[in-house]
Amino acid sequence: MSPTPSARRLRLGMPRRVFSQVLLMQVAIAAGVAVLATGLFLAPLSRQLDQEAMRRALAIAETTAQDPQIAEGVLTTPPTADGPVQKEAERIRHATHAEYIVVMDRRGVRWSHTTPSEIGDHVSTSPEEALAGHKVMQIDTGTLGRSARGKVPLYDVHHRIIGAVSVGIAYDSVRARLISAIPGLLAYAGGALAVGALAAWLISRRVQRQTRDLAFSDISALLAEREAMLHGIREGVVALDRGGRIRLFNDEARRLLGIGDEAVGQTPDAALGAGRTTDVLAGRVTGTDLLTVRGQRVLVANRMPTDDGGAVATLRDRTELERLGRELDSTRGLIDALRAQDHEHANRMHTLLGLLELEMYDDAVEFVGEVVGDHRATAEQVTEKIQDPLLAALLVGKATVAAERGVALWVSERTRLPDRLIDPRGLVTVVGNLVDNALDAVAGTLHARVEVELRTEGRTVVLRVRDTGPGIPAEQRELVFADGWSTKQPPAHGKRGIGLSLVRRLAERHGGSATVDAADGGGAEFTVVLPETLTDPELDPSVLDESAEPAALTEEEAR
Repeated sequence: MSPTPSARRLRLGMPRRVFSQVLLMQVAIAAGVAVLATGLFLAPLSRQLDQEAMRRALAIAETTAQDPQIAEGVLTTPPTADGPVQKEAERIRHATHAEYIVVMDRRGVRWSHTTPSEIGDHVSTSPEEALAGHKVMQIDTGTLGRSARGKVPLYDVHHRIIGAVSVGIAYDSVRARLISAIPGLLAYAGGALAVGALAAWLISRRVQRQTRDLAFSDISALLAEREAMLHGIREGVVALDRGGRIRLFNDEARRLLGIGDEAVGQTPDAALGAGRTTDVLAGRVTGTDLLTVRGQRVLVANRMPTDDGGAVATLRDRTELERLGRELDSTRGLIDALRAQDHEHANRMHTLLGLLELEMYDDAVEFVGEVVGDHRATAEQVTEKIQDPLLAALLVGKATVAAERGVALWVSERTRLPDRLIDPRGLVTVVGNLVDNALDAVAGTLHARVEVELRTEGRTVVLRVRDTGPGIPAEQRELVFADGWSTKQPPAHGKRGIGLSLVRRLAERHGGSATVDAADGGGAEFTVVLPETLTDPELDPSVLDESAEPAALTEEEAR
């Protein structure tokens, strides 16, 4: 049989669930901390017990040295086993439970000892420090084994050193005290370990509920799937935490909002600036399928709160759909105009046929000339004042649609626009939006009229569109430029409130402005200022047109 692979052995030995692994690691950490704390406590305890034993030995030695019978016996009697020094030393030893008390003279000869046969012999360790007048505490090994010792000098009545006293405490007793303290210490450590294990279990249970008892490999797979899903979908996704800061966003949101990695951790106000898009992401504007404009894109936003107090916002690019819908509206308008022109054309053909049948040939020629001349005069009037072909064609077409809707569309006598536009399609967007809004405002009213004025001031183009409609109240003159705000009924394909917002954004992109005021005689007057819109007349316009950045939206997209 082949040996089991190491990875498989590891997987069999280590639990896969997050709950089990966290519990095992926390219990191991708690046990390690308990063992470490016990060891760190035992080390100073051992030193403390040694110090206590040496101080006790020194205290017994000092008490013995102060006994006058000891000093007198060393001076007046020989060192014998039944001498007064031996008897007094043994009495003190039994009373203090010391291991030994040795009294010696200045030569190091013992006058007392636990073993009487050792009396009269020289001590096994040097008494020089004590005979020099110093007190000594040490752990040392002598004839009776290892012990904690205290040595002091022995003085006579004249305070002259006549010897020394050495007292020993059996080291086995110190070790026994240390060993006797270990069970209690281990009991405390065990209790701490039990408390730590219980806390670890409670924490692991909470982790188990939050991770839904998944394995680490499952969490890793879910994160990988989330990243793939998040960055693979065609909708922009922005996640915000409970503090309203951007937590993450996908590639589509990065493209639609024009933000980078630096936006993570910032609020929508700091990352995007003021605007309706920011208000939607921050939750200050509520609702479903909220229409907003970011840059030159029309977005549909939805915001959903999450259980942790944050929110997730989704963004869909609706620019193309809006463009198609507005093209549909424009097509329907043209169809209605063509249908009306078809009726008018039929009437004219019937009139012409009647003149021919009545052989009124001169009248028929005059009638045809008037009809053709009216259209030619309108086109010539526009192209004479507006030399840009795109803009002239737009106004000629709008004049036809306006006539079919019963509205008079006039080009002001002050209009003068040379063929030197850097971005003609951008100006077409602005003019088309304003004219369409004006036609909608005056359609069906008495003496409906819309006037368009285009003039230049240096390289700046100033556009004014006046109408004879009901006008815009003063308190709503800023709201009309807000994303999604409109007083009209939404069309079949979607929502309104886009055109004027794009007009202002396009003007501000050129460094200009878009405003609305009351027109003379009633109605509304929109004014758009577009700086640096014309090329320098001394330069070749074609070169500038090739280098100029084209507008991103057509007239139908922005209406």
